[in-house]
Amino acid sequence: MKTVHLKITGRVQGVWYRAWTRETALSLGLAGWVRNRLDGSVEAVVQGDETAVDQLIKKCWDGPTAARVDLVEVSDTDEKVKTGFAQEKTV
Repeated sequence: MKTVHLKITGRVQGVWYRAWTRETALSLGLAGWVRNRLDGSVEAVVQGDETAVDQLIKKCWDGPTAARVDLVEVSDTDEKVKTGFAQEKTV
């Protein structure tokens, strides 16, 4: 099991990035959450099989069609993750 924190910057708000992340994570069998940040970035915590987590990270560099991703910052975390994948409120 691998758990990572992601911070995605670029044009990632108002382009369905959170919904895309949730759908993509669920299709890969991952758990966690995603939310917008007031600074314009998108943040997520993702947990699951190492290969699936790595696949999501790679896909985050593209995101949905309307997005323009400048950076995907990845850091390990020990945050406890619930089952499923939630789209959280902006913080």
